[in-house]
Amino acid sequence: MATESPRRPSRCTGGVVVRPQAATEQSYMESVVTFLQDVVPQAYSGTPPEEKEKIVWVRFENADLNDTSRNMEFHEIHSTGNEPPLLLMIGYSDGMQVWSIPISGEAQELFSVRHGPVRAARILPAPQISAQKCDNFAEKRPLLGVCKSIGSSGTSPPYCCVDLYSLRTGEMVKSIQFKTPIYDLHCNKRILVVVLQEKIAAFDSCTFTKKFFVTSCYPCPGPNMNPIALGSRWLAYAENKLIRCHQSRGGACGDNIQSYTATVISAAKTIKTGLTMVGKVVTQLTGTLPSGATEEEILAHSNLRRSPLVPGIVTIIDTETVAEGQVLVSEDSDSDGIVAHFPAHEKPICCMAFNPSGMLLVTTDTLGHDFHVFQILTHPWSSSQSAVHHLYTLHRGETEAKVQDISFSHDCRWVVVSTLRGTSHVFPINPYGGQPCVRTHMSPRVVNRMSRFQKSAGLEEIEQELTSKQGGRCSPVPGLSSSPSGSPLHGKLNSQDTYNNFTNNNPGNPRLLPLPSLTVVLPLAQIKQPMTLGTITKRTGPYLFGAGCFSIKAPCKSKPAPQISPSKSVGGEFCVAAVFGASRSWFANNSGLKREKDQSKQFVVESLYIISCYGSLVEHVLEPRPLSTAPKISDDTPLEMVTCPRASWALVRTPQWNELQPPFNANHPLLLAADAVQYYQYLLAGLVPPGSPGPITRHESYDSLASDHSGQEDEEWLSQVEIVTHTGPHRRLWMGPQFQFKTIHPSGQTTVISSSSSVLQSHGPSDTPQPLLDFDTDDLDLNSLRIQPVRSEPVSMPGSPRPEADRRGVSTVIDATSE
Repeated sequence: MATESPRRPSRCTGGVVVRPQAATEQSYMESVVTFLQDVVPQAYSGTPPEEKEKIVWVRFENADLNDTSRNMEFHEIHSTGNEPPLLLMIGYSDGMQVWSIPISGEAQELFSVRHGPVRAARILPAPQISAQKCDNFAEKRPLLGVCKSIGSSGTSPPYCCVDLYSLRTGEMVKSIQFKTPIYDLHCNKRILVVVLQEKIAAFDSCTFTKKFFVTSCYPCPGPNMNPIALGSRWLAYAENKLIRCHQSRGGACGDNIQSYTATVISAAKTIKTGLTMVGKVVTQLTGTLPSGATEEEILAHSNLRRSPLVPGIVTIIDTETVAEGQVLVSEDSDSDGIVAHFPAHEKPICCMAFNPSGMLLVTTDTLGHDFHVFQILTHPWSSSQSAVHHLYTLHRGETEAKVQDISFSHDCRWVVVSTLRGTSHVFPINPYGGQPCVRTHMSPRVVNRMSRFQKSAGLEEIEQELTSKQGGRCSPVPGLSSSPSGSPLHGKLNSQDTYNNFTNNNPGNPRLLPLPSLTVVLPLAQIKQPMTLGTITKRTGPYLFGAGCFSIKAPCKSKPAPQISPSKSVGGEFCVAAVFGASRSWFANNSGLKREKDQSKQFVVESLYIISCYGSLVEHVLEPRPLSTAPKISDDTPLEMVTCPRASWALVRTPQWNELQPPFNANHPLLLAADAVQYYQYLLAGLVPPGSPGPITRHESYDSLASDHSGQEDEEWLSQVEIVTHTGPHRRLWMGPQFQFKTIHPSGQTTVISSSSSVLQSHGPSDTPQPLLDFDTDDLDLNSLRIQPVRSEPVSMPGSPRPEADRRGVSTVIDATSE
């Protein structure tokens, strides 16, 4: 039985290696049997189950190990191409764990400790350096930032400090103390962001000194107490008020969609609220309830009404240009470093995330009915000149749900949103907006916004004309306002309608009217996590039904675990994280190894990897296809999706597992990745990498064109640069179908010849060149010319034995009239 175990020790890191197991879909009866096996007491089963540690949070991490933009050499050496490994972090009630899943499919344990509860942890990427800015911790990297219940000092309150550990040496290199609890950590190659309640503190990634801080965050009830989104350069957070002078043009609109289900739910809530208020008044009058309790509630409600805080406002700042110190968005402050400031929802914001390019922002509110996709178009002057286009409203449903994770595909055509109910919703979008269809999502590559037919037919001008006549937005969804003023949020933007009126007729400026059309998109797939542990460990994946997946929900009667992280609660709520990546399921079945590997390249959508609180990582294959009920399939046909689980990895830790702590060997994947990225950073800055034999020449430096060199050397070097501004056409203009080549005879006979005829070829040594139009036009009867002959005469091809006399006295004319 030991040979059949998917786990084995790793020779490289010393940790555990887990091989993927083939996932099969469950039938209804199998789900019932699995449910009964979970709820039956273990005393009747005979064999106790394997004890596993409690998982508190899960997260897919971006670090040097999977940074393809700065770590290309590392992936080429290990024969993984441009596809980076998946980096997964699991937080337990006692410690944490880090996994790497390369393209080979074998999950490798990289880090594992047990030092008490961990609320948040991040693997810090190598910082961006320059000649004026050096990395003070270059010899200690890679670094791991951890927020534990007990800090390094031991005297600080729980979760009030961030400790930075070196994975190379194992020592703690920095400790950042706070007076209030920390809720989350975010980082990129520029800054380390520490998220507190209603406050954000950013530290420089090279020195870890405080760079700026924000104290005007809007509080959120959960699961994220202070939701933020950190891209490669921009930082988005929830502002507690709307400042008109900094408000960008655009924002959320068209959230007044009411279906029948939503109307019924809203009416039921209204009736419940009314009956509750009537009951309180009656009990107060009869004296059964102390009046002080009702007065306290009324006072709290009145204070809430008088509160100046406005929910649903988003502010985006540039971490590179923002001033040091406090970032304050007020009427008296300037807009330096503020990229955009706009209303995104009417309710408090719960979660948000940038796409890989940083130009799209997805936001969700506390209700979880609709998710908004915004396109950020900045202006170098101020945030008030920027534009925020509301491209999509991703409609999840009418019931309330709390969003905990948002992930984009690498080509930004798919978005997966996971809720605390354990459901991951897959939505199709376009980076430029518009309705997703067969043309946009059935190709492995991103297509242009308009097809060649739409451009040549002039449909873009017609659409713009219709949009301008209908008030700026033309939505095909019934009940959706066609004008921005139809939304309560856009009603606040009427004061800016006179902005640059003299340039409003310029269609090339995306910051001016008309705004792009808002599109409402429904999820193509809903992948739900099973409610019991046995459904995950014994059976892999939920049962496929239609366009999504479902699983039997079993009531959980276990005792609630201590709430280590305030962002993850108990009582039917599950921590889930999802990410898109290349398929790794071909390794799960050895019999069809080559076939599975070849088939993985045929999918137009990357596989979706979902990790749940049970420690089971499942790869789901997504197959979009045209709508089956469509009468005719065309480019504009809507989509549907079929999902199926393909492979699974059991990554949950057991108490018998050994810890894997630093210092690590030099061949550890995290250390190799950090060395490769640091070497690239030195080359990019034109500096000498540590251990390099000599200084870097101009041709070896990636920043050679920006280096400070002058004199004859620059002129000689630049003279060897060859610039190619265009490539030759695939065919010449005269070879197009709009040209016809005709031979005109003085007798009035006309012959249509092809572009490859010998008339167009060069004459041989024995041929006598004949001038074009060598006849008297006065003697030519033009009326007798047959422009379209019934049958053309055969023409001589190159090398054909046609007599030379047949070509003499023949003249050629080119007609450029289009057909």
